[in-house]
Amino acid sequence: MTARRTLRRGLAATVSALACLAAMPSRAEPAWITSWTASPEASWGAEFALPTGTPPLLDNQTLRQVVRLSLGGRRVRLQLSNEYGREPLVIGAAQVAPAAAPGRGRVVRFGGRAGIVVPPGASVQSDPVDLKVAALAPLAVSLYLPGPTPTRTFHWDGRQAASLAPGNQVAAARLPPTPGLSARLFVSGIAVEADAPNGSVAVIGDSITDGNGATMDADTRWPDFLAARLAPQRVAVLNAGISGGRLLSDGMGPSALARFDRDVLMQPGVRSVIVLIGINDISWPGTAFDPQRRPPELAELIAGHRQLIARAHRRGVRVLGATLTPFEGALAGTPLADYFQPTKDALRRQLNAWIRDSGEFDAVLDFDALLRDPSQPSRLQPAFDSGDHLHPGDAGHRAMADAVPLRALFDQIPTRP
Repeated sequence: MTARRTLRRGLAATVSALACLAAMPSRAEPAWITSWTASPEASWGAEFALPTGTPPLLDNQTLRQVVRLSLGGRRVRLQLSNEYGREPLVIGAAQVAPAAAPGRGRVVRFGGRAGIVVPPGASVQSDPVDLKVAALAPLAVSLYLPGPTPTRTFHWDGRQAASLAPGNQVAAARLPPTPGLSARLFVSGIAVEADAPNGSVAVIGDSITDGNGATMDADTRWPDFLAARLAPQRVAVLNAGISGGRLLSDGMGPSALARFDRDVLMQPGVRSVIVLIGINDISWPGTAFDPQRRPPELAELIAGHRQLIARAHRRGVRVLGATLTPFEGALAGTPLADYFQPTKDALRRQLNAWIRDSGEFDAVLDFDALLRDPSQPSRLQPAFDSGDHLHPGDAGHRAMADAVPLRALFDQIPTRP
């Protein structure tokens, strides 16, 4: 009897202990998550209205680029893209380092090797690199290109000075910036092994999201400010903006419909996406950018947004729709002075009304109402205008990020038929 009582007590104690363990919060394990991206584009030729600002060919040179992460972690790994290349991309050596101390870098390896050959149309990930990085920290990425390397895969509007130097200088303590070079070349993403990350928010858009109008080398795009707000929540922010990007058609980069899976849905841990795109679909037709194309119909723009919503919801990703911001007077005095027309603005207003009132997005960010001049609703408020009457300046970008209700990013997605 005593033995049975002892056994029962022992079993009860074991069950009680297991229940207590189950009730205790488990220690979250580190996980890999993308912390920074630059959406790849195909470099264009001299016939386009804007120059690339990038040498067409690199040869026996070191390229150093500085990026600001959103989340930090104990290790990092690079993603390199040769998506639009016509020949293999040969990387002879690579290093990553804190931007403030580029001479204290770590060698980047690929399958244990110091270099790699990236086939045309492909991308590759590096091995993990033991380098502890903080949230919002700038990271210097150095690539040595030993042979003739066409720059067909790039991201045009990097908003950050880059450096080119002769020979293999990936370990150099300092490389001076190369005048005029601010595009992103070959580096399309950086992942970190973070402690208990809570996922990521992607932002797909055009030059307003890419940061045109924000101060160079200052990380003052509105997704940068949003990243600063979300870093304490252990949430990454991925900027999938492409300057000149469109929803329905390719332009300065693939359309949002074409790249949505690559830039948003395939990112590990993405929980929500903010969609702010369409102004170039409306305003490019008839300009030097796209002289022969007709403006889209409202129904076409709505159908494009519905495609993004449906594809995101199939992956369990929440979708926030953002209204298109005012642009009267945009690009005056340039070859694109006809970018704004009253009929184009009427279409923008119609699309905004659908974004606000349709109920098809999981939440709405009314950037139009936020940034417009109350006395001239078709124009940006002067305090938020970068000066070209199309792109917000730093104050406008900060206002946009501050206006995002963080709760709206993570509410449960409603069940849909």
